[in-house]
Formats: sequence, C-alpha cells, structure tokens
Amino acid sequence: MASRTARQPQDLMRLLTRAERLAARRLEAVLDEDGCSLDAWRVLVLLSDGEGHHMTAVAEAAFLPPATLTKLVDQLVDQNLVHRRVDPLDRRRILAHLTPRGQTYWRRLDREVRARCPVLSDGEDELLRGLLERLVDTLDGAPAEPAL
Repeated sequence: MASRTARQPQDLMRLLTRAERLAARRLEAVLDEDGCSLDAWRVLVLLSDGEGHHMTAVAEAAFLPPATLTKLVDQLVDQNLVHRRVDPLDRRRILAHLTPRGQTYWRRLDREVRARCPVLSDGEDELLRGLLERLVDTLDGAPAEPAL
C-alpha cells in the first residue's frame, strides 16, 4: 500500500483557488441574469445589514481598491440602489446605505442566489466556515516568511 505524502501548502492553495473560482462562476451566472456584477453583489451584501458603512469598510469587504470602489458605488448610486450620507459622528467620512429600491433589489438577488447556488449541509457549512475563519485569522496575524 502506497503511503500518503504530507500535504503541501500548494495543495491547499490549489483547492482554495479552485473552490473560489467555481463558486464565483456559479454565483456570477445567477447574478448576470439580474445585471449585477460579483463586485456589486459584495457591496450589496455588506450594505444589506442596514447599518451604513464607511467607504473604507466597503472597499475591504468587496476586495476593491478605493478608486475602483468609488466608480462602482457611483454606478450603484446612478441606479438608485445605494446612497451616500455624511457620517453624523465624523463629518469627514461618508456612509453608504441601500436605498429602498436597493433593498428590494438585494432581497430579490438574495432569494435567487439562495435558491440556485448549492450549499453544504448546515453542519458542513459551519465546519468549513469555522476552519476558513481560523485560516484567515492565522494568515492575517502571521508575518510572511521571506522567500529563500
């Protein structure tokens, strides 16, 4: 019987990359029908909590550089899905919110995504989510090793 070789970091990277790309393709297929990009969906997901978020937090959640996010949010504002307000606690900052039309649009997108994108069972979903959060925390807190 052949012995299993130790898993290498590149194996994990390959699996994570493949899973992310497959999930993104499937999600994009659903979103395309409603004229929504994956980046816009990420913004809408964050804003759907109704709290209003600073543009810095939106950029981080959408994995976009600030200039790209500004253009995207401008488009969402033009579509009357998002509006900006001055933060009452810090007048130098801007908060982004969903408009009522944006909330309706988000709810429709969310229903479509939930209905058409496969998910793991509840226990598996929680396990994977916990492991990925642990991996992110570990990688976020660990200094990068210099290449030899």
